[in-house]
Amino acid sequence: FMAVSRIPAELSEYITGSGFPPLGIFIGVCALYVFLGCFLEPIGMMLLTLPIIFPTLVTLGYDPIWFGILIIKFTEIGMITPPVGLNVYILKGVSPDVKIDDIFRGIAPFLLMDIITLALLFAFPVLSLWLPSTMN
Repeated sequence: FMAVSRIPAELSEYITGSGFPPLGIFIGVCALYVFLGCFLEPIGMMLLTLPIIFPTLVTLGYDPIWFGILIIKFTEIGMITPPVGLNVYILKGVSPDVKIDDIFRGIAPFLLMDIITLALLFAFPVLSLWLPSTMN
């Protein structure tokens, strides 16, 4: 349906032609993934958004491999952030004697490290592109 209706192509053309700077569009995409990650599992989130977002960001000049790695990191962050944080509730199901507040407090260092990792991958894309570039 999406291919026949050309909705992803039309939205991609609209977004790239909107006049927003590429960095602003990328930050909006990042915010979208963190928000959606609070409520959806990663596969569903990617199936809903990538047909529209991926061609847009590739058109704006972002590397597809680098973008894929960042999307995985964003889905990981979304799976542990409140209000839903699906992985947190899975952990609660495995250990029912631990309070949910303690689990959310316990993920704070992991969330901080994920954010630092994202910042490094964003600032230095070569960190995620070096190994794929050696595979010729």
